[in-house]
Amino acid sequence: MKKIGVLSDTHGKLREEVVEILQECDVILHAGDINTPRVVESLREIAPLYVVRGNADKDWAADLPEQLSEQICGLRIFMVHNKKEIPGDTAGYDLIIYGHSHKYEEKETEECFFLNPGSCGPRRFSQPVTMAVVEVEEESGKFHVIKQDIRQSEEVSGKEKTPETVFSERTLSAILRDVDRGKSVSEIAGKYKIDPESVSQICRLYLTHPGISAAGVREKMGLPRNR
Repeated sequence: MKKIGVLSDTHGKLREEVVEILQECDVILHAGDINTPRVVESLREIAPLYVVRGNADKDWAADLPEQLSEQICGLRIFMVHNKKEIPGDTAGYDLIIYGHSHKYEEKETEECFFLNPGSCGPRRFSQPVTMAVVEVEEESGKFHVIKQDIRQSEEVSGKEKTPETVFSERTLSAILRDVDRGKSVSEIAGKYKIDPESVSQICRLYLTHPGISAAGVREKMGLPRNR
């Protein structure tokens, strides 16, 4: 049995629990939005790494491929960051891997299996932190996907809190205007009395998705709609 660790959207954070899972894997696949070469270096120390560039991976990642097509552990795999970049004809592949949305998704068709491992980087509000492990039977080539829900001890102890702030549409729009004006995370957090981690996540999403609206930010981050 071979194990492939599949993750995406780490955004500079490599959790201890994620590392523990990956240490049991033979290969690691990362579907982009790594944010820092330090994460790449750490993953390569654990197991052979295949990685593609995400929209948040800037100049340092210029040499990373935007798409990957490889035979890995006997599986024909295609990987890309954004689902929109998946080719129309997927009949030649066993497994299609993508990220970007931060939402876990798996779907099996007659042609192949589609997998988004979600995000195992910084938690976005109440969204789950996830990755996946693909177990491959060496003799038959059959595989199955195991979803991994990450619940790190530091979250349980309260050192890393999930932001539950409910933003009105007006407040969220105002935050984005302040980002356009060059206001810092600390300035915005103080102005609206919001925790800096929440503001940092909003700014990161806004700046890596040019043209996105306040409603788009709300949808991607899973923010509550009341108030």
